Amino acid sequence: MRFAISTAFLPADQLVAIARRADELGYDALTMPDHVMDLERLETPYPYTPDGARRWSFDAEWPDPWVLIGALSTITERLRFFTSVYVPSTRNPFQVAKSVGTAAVLSNNRVALGVGIGWCREEFALMEQDFSTRGKRTDEALELMKALWTPGWTEFHGKYYDAPKLIMEPSPTEPIPVYIGGLSEIAFRRAARHQGWVGDLYTIEEAGQHAARLAEIRDEIGADGEFRVITALTDAFTPDGFAAAEAAGVTDVWTMPWAYYFGTECTLAQKLEGLERFHTDVILPLG
Repeated sequence: MRFAISTAFLPADQLVAIARRADELGYDALTMPDHVMDLERLETPYPYTPDGARRWSFDAEWPDPWVLIGALSTITERLRFFTSVYVPSTRNPFQVAKSVGTAAVLSNNRVALGVGIGWCREEFALMEQDFSTRGKRTDEALELMKALWTPGWTEFHGKYYDAPKLIMEPSPTEPIPVYIGGLSEIAFRRAARHQGWVGDLYTIEEAGQHAARLAEIRDEIGADGEFRVITALTDAFTPDGFAAAEAAGVTDVWTMPWAYYFGTECTLAQKLEGLERFHTDVILPLG
């Protein structure tokens, strides 16, 4: 079992200290969400709450993930970084490939791209991207970006994106893993074609059911190689709970370790103490 620290809604001026301490303690990764802006009024309901309300307040901070990863990679040595999740279909895929590839180079290949299809129609409109084709464009953009991350000349001709012979440097020296978020059957099948799935908040039983379905799909399509099942757990608090999740197929848990001791509204000092206590109470006993 690996543990990633979620930076969702945290003040940007706390992230350097949290990343440094997580790196020292041996956490696997830091993960960050993605929104370019937060609109006061939305017609689109948020899909992960029963009433469609957003989980965060308007003062929540959303630093650009790739600027953040580039910066944090320079003050850490082993900590990995992934997005949970980034929405490439709100952007030009050439710019996304450039940002992600540069972060991979700066971090010495400690980067993975966690991808979501996107839910906020209004944000797509402001970014001048078509909401209705976002799933198909995401699939094609991922194909294009993998080509752009390959050293040397690239040429690509798709339905939505077209690239004459070009080169994009610097290029990563290792493949960038791609993880897919979402709970639909389409999302599961998209994830199965890549290197992992990023889930939301689930019980151990629910997460195990999702892991089992992903394993079935991967068997159906003949997928091989490492595959990560990454999610947050609502009912795991002790080593036994996390071990049960691992036995059910969960490979990685993203969490805010300080929340187990101080809640989510706490000081930076309490966050750092929570990192240490969770490491002692949970990570070390799990081995």
